[in-house]
Amino acid sequence: MTTSTVDQYLAALPADRCAALSAVRKVINENLPDGYEEGIQFGMIGWYVPLSVYPAGYGENPKVPLPLVALASQKSGMVLHFLCFYGHPTLSTWFTSEYKKSGKKLDMGKGCVRFKKLDDLALDVVGRTVARVPVQEHMANYQAARALMGKGKSSAKRGAKKSAVKKAKPRKSAK
Repeated sequence: MTTSTVDQYLAALPADRCAALSAVRKVINENLPDGYEEGIQFGMIGWYVPLSVYPAGYGENPKVPLPLVALASQKSGMVLHFLCFYGHPTLSTWFTSEYKKSGKKLDMGKGCVRFKKLDDLALDVVGRTVARVPVQEHMANYQAARALMGKGKSSAKRGAKKSAVKKAKPRKSAK
């Protein structure tokens, strides 16, 4: 689906999906910490850190805002992508624990929660999860995760220094 606004995205859905995603959207917006923006990102409804706050962007692409969570209707059902779980394992563990307490069955990949109908989703847990991730903390977790993976500007500089050191080592002469 190619839409440029959240309203267009929702209007293009069947009535039952529109109602379900609208309810999830409402809970996210009610619990979203200050500093995030909502819009269409990666073809889904997304909440992200605006480039004015984090100009490096997602994957150090200054054209793509750092995502927090995304919501979509897919062929097989609906999905919430908690991108904030990557680099924040304690949040993911907390979410899983709280979801189980809700009594609802959790259908989850690494950061993706799938659901067929709104009643399948523990909306209160979704809201509390989003509320637990202030913008500054999300940016810090993201930067730490990238550093651990050896990505980012600081690791690129380290890589360049390592290669320079390797090149500077004298070669053993063949005798």
